[in-house]
Amino acid sequence: MMDIVASTVMNVQRIYTFMIIGYVLLSWLPNARESFIGVFLGKLVEPYLGIFRKFIPPIGGMLDLSPILAVFALQFVAYGLIAVIGFFIN
Repeated sequence: MMDIVASTVMNVQRIYTFMIIGYVLLSWLPNARESFIGVFLGKLVEPYLGIFRKFIPPIGGMLDLSPILAVFALQFVAYGLIAVIGFFIN
């Protein structure tokens, strides 16, 4: 049972991490965020990234490091969630 829960949590975390990476990569292409995929990813990823952008302003106005911290926090939460669920299941 715990293996199913852990793999599900890690798969969701992995998919959301890829969504964050894809959204960041879209910022490198002109007008890519205005496409259907860019708007869709923006609706899913921007609320989460906005939390980190409040604390970490862009460096030099161009370099945004908040997605890196967001991915690390997402991994931390996923592993913590697995540990807490494992504690209650066992």
